[in-house]
Amino acid sequence: MGLRELITDAWSWLDYKPAMANPCRPGRNAWADLTSSWIPDEDLRRLAAYRLLAAYDSNQAGQLAQLSGDDDRGGERRELGDASKIVDTALGYLLGSEQTISIAGAEHAGDEPSPEVVAARAVQERLQAWAEKELLPLRVQQAERNALLLGDGVYTLAWDPGKGRVLLRTWDPGLYFPEWPEDGEDGGDFPMRVHLAWELPEDKRRGLKTRVRRITYELAPIGPASRRGAVKGGGAVREFLYDEDGAPVVVAGDLLDAGSGIITRTYPWAPDRPSSWTCYLTDAEWELDDLTHADLLYDLPLHKASFRVRSDREVLDRLDLRCDFIPLVHITNSIPNSGEHWGKPTIATVLQGLDELSATDTDSSGASATTGSPIIGLSGARLPIDRATGQPLPVKVRAGTVWQLNEGGRMDALDTSAQLAELRARVDHLIDRVAANSRLTAAGLGTLDPTALPSGYALQLALGPLDSLIAAMRLARNHKYAVLLRMVQRLHQAGQAEGWPAGESLPARLMWGPHTPTDRAAVLDEVVKGVGAGVLSVETGVKMLVDAGYPIDNPQTEIERIQSRAFEAAARLADATSDNAAVRAYLGLPEPHDNAVRVPLLADGGDR
Repeated sequence: MGLRELITDAWSWLDYKPAMANPCRPGRNAWADLTSSWIPDEDLRRLAAYRLLAAYDSNQAGQLAQLSGDDDRGGERRELGDASKIVDTALGYLLGSEQTISIAGAEHAGDEPSPEVVAARAVQERLQAWAEKELLPLRVQQAERNALLLGDGVYTLAWDPGKGRVLLRTWDPGLYFPEWPEDGEDGGDFPMRVHLAWELPEDKRRGLKTRVRRITYELAPIGPASRRGAVKGGGAVREFLYDEDGAPVVVAGDLLDAGSGIITRTYPWAPDRPSSWTCYLTDAEWELDDLTHADLLYDLPLHKASFRVRSDREVLDRLDLRCDFIPLVHITNSIPNSGEHWGKPTIATVLQGLDELSATDTDSSGASATTGSPIIGLSGARLPIDRATGQPLPVKVRAGTVWQLNEGGRMDALDTSAQLAELRARVDHLIDRVAANSRLTAAGLGTLDPTALPSGYALQLALGPLDSLIAAMRLARNHKYAVLLRMVQRLHQAGQAEGWPAGESLPARLMWGPHTPTDRAAVLDEVVKGVGAGVLSVETGVKMLVDAGYPIDNPQTEIERIQSRAFEAAARLADATSDNAAVRAYLGLPEPHDNAVRVPLLADGGDR
């Protein structure tokens, strides 16, 4: 590859692979499906990188190398799951013990919570109930494993009128094709148009040819009202409505400016800010035979499309989703470099180390074969003869085999145990090198001997690179999950779901569990002393216990339980305020009944 063809981008760490060496059509020898005419050239390197990484994860890197012509003996390559172990280990550390949805200010300890606290608590409970129904921890694990292995993960959100809630779905990033704005040079930018596209195989039984399916989300100015229509041949389309004068017919609630022709809409989450933008959804299919080499993914001819119809009979041809954002979230495994939008996989920088490890394992397998069944040289032995041919029969080494040797005969065995020991030592060296360069550390991968560490502080220092790695990975995701939870709130508002009032969306976060074991006894002692001395609030103390891994499902409920048994604190509150109502509210007791019998208290020394 000449200097003019040297490419430095988000996938340059794979350029040592011959399948990625061609900057124009990478992988053309290995994967014929990547050369489909509808796939743009600028996306081929990314898709080829995904395919290579998936092969490493499934122990097929050797087979892939053989298919692409990189290694004629790739099928004999030994792969023992090292790449998959690194990804799964990093996934466990990233997710932590559990994930919870939290809204700042939802936990409150006091007499009367403010309206803001009540609202935050209500939204938090609704989001947690939604997460339980949509199996959020499972979806997060699906998307995050893609992000760790391939560098990217994709979520989509959709309102389901039948279920009355937002549906969450994860996608293979190989199906994700965004169109970035021309001035979008920052990794935090959001595209104005996004496609999810893939090929559907031929189905001879149903008489269907090979097709291309494309789901498109597009932010565009609000258009006229529309309805289901049909074209010649019976195909379903969407018709936009205009009156007799040619003016657009608007949906109830939208406003048309007669002068400019701009249609505006007030969304529930921004009642004071009318918007002229909405998101349109299109879901269509094209027969592959109808497409030419000039028909690329981003501009497929709509007149050749067959649009899908939703379960409620809505035609998915520029269907107005009635939201001013694209309900799709793209997760990156790392913080993208300036000018990039794609993440870097966890095994990216150690991929060559995994190749070396696989090659050493292959050599070790060969050496162990000659060590367990050594090569033996015989001299002066009387070998059995094949009576039909008169030739000596092949000699096999078996337990109890006896050879008769002539005078001066000898037997020599080839000892390869020294080479096998050296190869095993090289395997250990490579594993340590991979652990260090991936920043998962030998302690994090479980290959470090616990007795080699003199103290817990030494273990903490050994896990230092892992701590910084997980902190950077979570930093790359925190904003994206905050956006996802904001979209969940807004789609429920747009669908007029029960219990989701109009108003600005509250900032919700996905909280990660601790990624390394914590000294829970030390944390508990710290909380008891801090809360008892008055230097820590009950809310902060309970949050510290949750972060330490204590089984506290609902922090607010836990605070209320603690207060309902804090009789000494209630007594001090009574002495300070002389307010019985405040004390009862603090303990969570109901108001006394008017017909309750009141028993007078006698002074000390009185009759009893």
